[in-house]
Amino acid sequence: MAKLSFRVATYNIRKAIGTDRRRNPERILDVLSEMDADVIALQEADRRFGIRHAVLPPRLLESHSVYKAVPLDVQADSMGWHGNAILVRKDVPIDAHDIVHLPCLEPRGAIMAQLALPATPLRLFGMHLDLSGLWRRRQATTIIHAATSATEILPTVLMGDLNEWSADRGCLADFARHYRFAPCGRSFHARRPVARLDRIMYCDRLTLLDCGVHASASARKASDHLPIWAEFTRTPDHPIIRT
Repeated sequence: MAKLSFRVATYNIRKAIGTDRRRNPERILDVLSEMDADVIALQEADRRFGIRHAVLPPRLLESHSVYKAVPLDVQADSMGWHGNAILVRKDVPIDAHDIVHLPCLEPRGAIMAQLALPATPLRLFGMHLDLSGLWRRRQATTIIHAATSATEILPTVLMGDLNEWSADRGCLADFARHYRFAPCGRSFHARRPVARLDRIMYCDRLTLLDCGVHASASARKASDHLPIWAEFTRTPDHPIIRT
């Protein structure tokens, strides 16, 4: 019998540099294992300078996790696109993937994966938005257009580090015109969370079952952000539409 629900998570791993200022990719994998999500969007998953090696090397991901990285076919040595990466369970088929070029002053991007989860086909966007509110809104507009203009209408989740400190203004208001927000809680700073910088958004073809902040002892050390997660099921009477 097919599983009727699925879990997603988003996590700014800060290039695997923990709150003790030590780089430790194994700690990130420990946190991922604790969350047990089906799909995870990562931010700051590549080193920032030079050839931008992946923070989680493929051999480490293969041997110490249940995940594989969605292949973005951009750079040979990096996992993602401008630090964004998507991990899925190794047995999940990846039907499509793409990168989304964002208007920006500093290097920013978003990524998309279309997945055949046991519970439902899913289109998922991962993102890490700008520090500037003006550019965040422009980036949100670009991502919303990419998500809503697809010819095949699928259950859709958007998630990542939005860098938005306000409660409901700026890019949050732009996204809210099209998507609902999972009320996961505060995720930054990991030792004493004061802000909800990390967000999960979803369309009305999905029903939210539960959500939260993963605040284990390991997570409080592994990065300066805590990961957030949400569990969904397909909303009844919302068929897949192909146009």
